[in-house]
Amino acid sequence: MDVDEVQLLADFRAKFRVDELLIASTPAWSWSLRPAQATVGAGVLSLNRYAAAFAEVSGAEMAELAVLVAQLERALKSVFDYDVVNYLMLMMVDKHVHFHVIPRYQGVRQFAGLEWVDSAWPAVPALSVGQHSGQEDVLSAIRGAVGLACAS
Repeated sequence: MDVDEVQLLADFRAKFRVDELLIASTPAWSWSLRPAQATVGAGVLSLNRYAAAFAEVSGAEMAELAVLVAQLERALKSVFDYDVVNYLMLMMVDKHVHFHVIPRYQGVRQFAGLEWVDSAWPAVPALSVGQHSGQEDVLSAIRGAVGLACAS
């Protein structure tokens, strides 16, 4: 990796607080909670090395992605009983291979004493929404519950 790629990866990981909000990882991928919860359990699935294009992901890395996706879907279903999961690879602002993982809910969910609504259901998820933002204890509670479900 050149110096620019190292910085781009570091900036990405800092912006999404990948290390702090990490739920599970493989050598190639990290699944972390999204700092802004568009829906409860929203996350970021990101490549652990810098890549500007999805075509740069190796076959071995794709195999790891499949394993991590299965793990995250089981955990999110167990904790929040989502209706469907949306995987969005936009890369318009953050030019690094990653997906926004957005569990979708037809109805209201209750978690950590709070009400969670998927305000855009059934349309494209509203990524600009940050439900219960500024409540770090809520992020910790979500991370803890989903992390525990991953381990079981």
